[in-house]
Amino acid sequence: MKRILACVLAIMIAGSMVACNGGAEPATSGEASADGENFKIGLLVATVSQNEEEYRKAEEVQRKYGKDRVVIQTYPDNNMKEQETTIANTLALAADPDIKAIVFVQAVNGISAAIDKVREKRDDMLFVAGTPGEDPSMIASKADVVLQSNEIDMGVGMAEQAKAMGAKTFIHYSFPRHMSMEMLVYRRDVIRKKCEELGIEFHDATAPDPQSDAGISGTQQFMLEDIPRMVQQYGKDTAFYATNCSMQEPLIKSTIDNGAIYVMPCCPSPYHGFPGALGISIPDDKKGDVDYVCEEIEKKVSEKGESGRISTWKYPMNQMFIECGAEYAFDWASGKTNGKQDFEHMRDILSAYQGIDEASLTVYDNPKTGIRLENFWTVMLPYVNF
Repeated sequence: MKRILACVLAIMIAGSMVACNGGAEPATSGEASADGENFKIGLLVATVSQNEEEYRKAEEVQRKYGKDRVVIQTYPDNNMKEQETTIANTLALAADPDIKAIVFVQAVNGISAAIDKVREKRDDMLFVAGTPGEDPSMIASKADVVLQSNEIDMGVGMAEQAKAMGAKTFIHYSFPRHMSMEMLVYRRDVIRKKCEELGIEFHDATAPDPQSDAGISGTQQFMLEDIPRMVQQYGKDTAFYATNCSMQEPLIKSTIDNGAIYVMPCCPSPYHGFPGALGISIPDDKKGDVDYVCEEIEKKVSEKGESGRISTWKYPMNQMFIECGAEYAFDWASGKTNGKQDFEHMRDILSAYQGIDEASLTVYDNPKTGIRLENFWTVMLPYVNF
């Protein structure tokens, strides 16, 4: 019934788009289509229950530009099984003729299909897809700009970071759905290869999929119970990494409680999993203060005797994609970019974000096919070691 209702809603919204557009000719692809300053952008982001920090960042962007300029929609928590809802929510944004661009973060499964549906009626829109869940070649062929952490170099970096923190063993947690994703599989292989070069013993570990019958609670309970078993088997000089957002909080908590090593969250950020795992309450006036959060994490880590064995990237990757993606969308709609795919403009925005001079933006070259995806841009940032 839920699938039927979602499909009916999508059809109804698509119909309304035809009425709104009134048969007008779409703007030429690559040209800003803003009517003066009377345009909006849409943000499609996680729900509060799935990833509160990302939703709050979308609200922050909305406050910055105004509710009359930024419209927020969410994708469903169980997005793999509810792709029709993702499509319907995207169509709901596109039904407003004043919305000239949509920024997806995270660009979960179903976003490519959603973009196709919108483009049937509105080829004038800009689509920015951050942290895609679909294969690079697929999402790059649909979205105008794709933003992703540099998964390949990240794999090398994680192994090197683990070695620097004293790791003798590296445990990589995932599940079949994630291991069907091209970039995640290749990154796992890169981590394994680099660990072998550094003399670190690498092990794959399978956890329950949070979108399976076990649900998020089942996956989290597994993590809390499995980390102590792994530490008992391989020792405290074991580094842990997991590919899913809902795994991070129990993984951080159990890793610290058992004296092991935590390299970084799947979505690099001091906000991702750390406050909940360490019991850190962030005051309202400090919610956007990365330095404050890092200082609080460092205090907790030190109290638990884990100094030097817990790390992440300092700046929240997905939150950065939401804010910078929105700024890029506004600049494009205002005619300030060189078409839809202005690499230099995006690099300037990322470099200016909270003073990040170290931001490294590169074009993705598929290591298996050798195909260069010119609109798929990957980012690397430095570690902060607590």
